[in-house]
Amino acid sequence: MSRFTVTETGIAGLRVVQRRRLGDERGFLSRLFCAGELAPAGWAKPVAQINHTWTQRRGTVRGLHFQRPPHAEMKLVACLRGAVWDVGLDLRSGSPTFLQWRAVELSADNGCALLIPEGCAHGFQALTDDCELLYLHSAPYAAQAEGGLSALDPALGIGWPLPIALRSERDLRHPEVTPDFTGLDVNS
Repeated sequence: MSRFTVTETGIAGLRVVQRRRLGDERGFLSRLFCAGELAPAGWAKPVAQINHTWTQRRGTVRGLHFQRPPHAEMKLVACLRGAVWDVGLDLRSGSPTFLQWRAVELSADNGCALLIPEGCAHGFQALTDDCELLYLHSAPYAAQAEGGLSALDPALGIGWPLPIALRSERDLRHPEVTPDFTGLDVNS
């Protein structure tokens, strides 16, 4: 019996992963990752890096971040404290959902994670103060392959649920999508 329920989002490979909790009067146990159980959902590589973030202030937006090929990565993002509105944006060349996004609420209470495939950008907005996220990456960070897009780009039309309270200086410098942007070729 799988400890995960996987739901499609309408963007190929971008999936919501609901963790099944086993609990009693002491609390619960929840499996965060299992390569064998997540392989049918698309996770086909080893975990190469695990990151933990803390976001102090409600309304803060982080992202939209991605890694360019050949350093493209899959991510599994889970919320361990608080709640976030988590966004995956399709940047894959030739994809029928190119430049479309989907969002899902991840929280410590709902036990959901977002599985983000290679070629998709990721960002989130903190819905509560003191949010902590855990990221599992299929590839290590490569500074030379780092990319980002403006989270407020009107061409993307991301409807952030709260007024934007804070963004980093780095995220403020991310460009908007230009008309000649053809996306990422993750198959090369």
